[in-house]
Amino acid sequence: MNDVTTNPFRGRGLILAIESSCDDTSAAICADGEILSNIIASQKIHEQYGGVVPELASRAHMQNIVPVVDVALQKADIKLAQVDAVAFTQAPGLIGSLLVGAQFAKSLALSLQKPLITVHHMQAHVLANMIDEPRPSFPFLCLTVSGGHTQIVLCDSPYEMKVIGETIDDAAGEAFDKSAKLLGLPYPGGPLIDKYAKEGDRKRFAFPEPNIPGLNFSFSGLKTSILYFLQAEKNKNNHFIEENLLDICASIQQRIVSILLNKLQKAAKDTGIKNICIAGGVSANSGLRNGLTELGNKLGWNTFIPKFEYCTDNAAMIAITAYYKYLRNEFAEITVSPTARAEW
Repeated sequence: MNDVTTNPFRGRGLILAIESSCDDTSAAICADGEILSNIIASQKIHEQYGGVVPELASRAHMQNIVPVVDVALQKADIKLAQVDAVAFTQAPGLIGSLLVGAQFAKSLALSLQKPLITVHHMQAHVLANMIDEPRPSFPFLCLTVSGGHTQIVLCDSPYEMKVIGETIDDAAGEAFDKSAKLLGLPYPGGPLIDKYAKEGDRKRFAFPEPNIPGLNFSFSGLKTSILYFLQAEKNKNNHFIEENLLDICASIQQRIVSILLNKLQKAAKDTGIKNICIAGGVSANSGLRNGLTELGNKLGWNTFIPKFEYCTDNAAMIAITAYYKYLRNEFAEITVSPTARAEW
């Protein structure tokens, strides 16, 4: 371990970041914009309920947060006293989960007498693209897709972001998970659709693409059309799903990805921006990653895709966002509170 008096990171913005917005407890250490560690503890208990149970999530955060922070410090080979600031996810998310991370971070900052930094979860997803090389140049567009959000964000700097398109109903991640549930797949079903889609024919079944003006998205109609399609086919053949699972998954994924990329293409055309990123849990989807790469090659875009570990909820993205705020001394009062919803 490094001695506090010979701290090689002194003056470099050594930040301890905590993420607890949903069901993953995560801690990361960042020094001078470099991620030294990123530890995530996932919660398996929700699988048996088919979705995240908020009360169980907050209890698990309380059990996980101390060991997760301890491992993050050990892996980064630093001591707690060396930290220059403590950051945490303030919003949005499950309020019980957010409270665990917020109270822990606030108590830690107070005891260490170090600055406190609050981070917006969705801004952090966008800036996950700034963790590793190659990093996008500003301005860039970021398609941010998760279980709760689907947005196109115009980023002029780490401090200037504007949502220029978003879902008017359901998120893309929810469309994946709800479709998986209709197919009888266990939670979380989105990754399973991606897995089975790789072996299926994506052109086998045609699902409609919603006609939504501008840059906004809609997925509720798609979910309904999938439901009616499956009901009609099962009435004709009770084994339809199991006999055609791979092709159904491939066709569903193809439509969700096409909806996302078509709007992203329109946003790039409208703004003239060719630096294009994706972020959020759904950006781990292989169909979306491959589709973005292919479209980027076709249209001459510079495309950027975070590593898988930075796509789902993680503290590294909280840490890099906090680092930019640290550079501008954007610190929070100790009385700050988390909130389930928050505007950008």
